[in-house]
Amino acid sequence: MPKKTSLQDVSVLSSAKNGLTYLTPNDWALIADKAARMQFKAGDYIVRKGKRTHGVYMLLKGTASVQLPQGGAPVIGPGEVCGEISFIDELPATVDVVAKEAVEAFYLDRPTVQGLFELFPHLGSRFYRSMASSLSRRLRELISPVVAPAGKGE
Repeated sequence: MPKKTSLQDVSVLSSAKNGLTYLTPNDWALIADKAARMQFKAGDYIVRKGKRTHGVYMLLKGTASVQLPQGGAPVIGPGEVCGEISFIDELPATVDVVAKEAVEAFYLDRPTVQGLFELFPHLGSRFYRSMASSLSRRLRELISPVVAPAGKGE
């Protein structure tokens, strides 16, 4: 019996500004059908620095902070991914990701991803292109953080 995936989940994932932008709603439906739904409480680690993730997390609800080694903690939210570096290079995670509030996420492990991409090669192409775009955006933000414009009269 296939699990029931909410259209709202697919909508959150496919409309996220900083998510996996090249995936289509049909791609997300395929992913959501195979992913495990995970829940985290505020303060729970989603990703632990130094531990392999063996998969990737896609946030559906809630926010999490990415604990950067040089300081700072950017916040990720619905539609964004974490654990992707460890997933891609199969090495331990480079940062901790901690739930700031209750978080629901899809977790997609490597064997499931590989099976999906064997059946749907174009999904794999869009998935990795989206990951590359997301990682590029995050790297740019680290190198050149966006500075809020000064208010009038300052």
